[in-house]
Amino acid sequence: MTLIGFAWKNLRRRPVRTLLTVLGVSVAVGAVVALVGLAGSFEQALLDLFQRRGVDLVVVRKGGLQQINSILDEKLGARIRQISGVREVSPGLLQPFSFPDVDIFGVIARGMPPDSFLLKDLKIVEGRLFGPGDRRVVVVGSALAASLGKKVGDSVELAPGHKFTILAIYESENLLENGTMITPLLDLQQMMDLEGKVTAFNVVAELHTPEELQHLKAEIESLAPYLRAQTLRENVASSVELQLAKAAAWLTSAVALLLGGLGMINTMLTAVFERTRELALLRAVGWRRGRLMRLVLFEAVLLALAGAVVGTILGWAMIQLLSRIPAAGRMVAGQIPAAVVLKGFVLALGVGVLGGLYPAYRAAKLLPTEGLRHE
Repeated sequence: MTLIGFAWKNLRRRPVRTLLTVLGVSVAVGAVVALVGLAGSFEQALLDLFQRRGVDLVVVRKGGLQQINSILDEKLGARIRQISGVREVSPGLLQPFSFPDVDIFGVIARGMPPDSFLLKDLKIVEGRLFGPGDRRVVVVGSALAASLGKKVGDSVELAPGHKFTILAIYESENLLENGTMITPLLDLQQMMDLEGKVTAFNVVAELHTPEELQHLKAEIESLAPYLRAQTLRENVASSVELQLAKAAAWLTSAVALLLGGLGMINTMLTAVFERTRELALLRAVGWRRGRLMRLVLFEAVLLALAGAVVGTILGWAMIQLLSRIPAAGRMVAGQIPAAVVLKGFVLALGVGVLGGLYPAYRAAKLLPTEGLRHE
């Protein structure tokens, strides 16, 4: 029998303890897969939302903790457009709204001018896109429309006394975009008492090389001391909400991993104590210390890998459940990045090795004579 086969046989002799340890590790891995996976997929969706439109730079106000609180003069767009190397510029105003009557909160309304390049490839599945003469209208993502129970021609009240008519419903491959709404920039500005103000400018460059983008960043930031031009990755990385979500996900996962590791150590130490006679006899028949250590480590690693498999399934099931809840489905894609699954397995393997090291060391220190004294 191979050493791994011997280790697996030992685990099967203690089914209840083995199952409990596997569940402890699986909770930790499930937390990594579900929570970190959600944060990572949301970050990627945010990047894809603008990459698909060809955006190279996002211009915001320097020093703000949240982009949504960045307020810039809309007239800056014309000055940015005059910079050599800039192909297109689109101003945008972001504003969150909630619909407590249907338990939907934090819906982002994006104010854009009718001629914005960001609207050019928007896939309208019902109705039509707004033009220069349309007022107090909104186009809604299909996921959001389904959650609100609205269709073209219905009205939505974004704020008390401010009703907008749904002019169209659009479909997007990007789940994040599918859960938002778009209004004429002027309407959103007037409703929020922000006439002539925008949150950010989205810039498309003539050339997309890193050198050219660095040059454009410097040129744009020279227009005013409070301007900050960022690449898409820099802009997403500066999102306070996203960073807090990632930190909370890793903190929760770290606590679960710590508890799983402690459970692993306890299980393996107990197993070594209960098998003192058996392990001492193995030493007596010629097993070297290193072989005995490998046996215990293999048992710990097998427990960890089994926990990783179960945890991945649990994490996947959790994300699937969230994606089917109306209030959360518009934000959760139901997909797990392969990199996150790999991280879960690597962390589980680390828990197995670290949790098995000390018990393996204790097993290797046993002397053959200790088996005779152990009852």
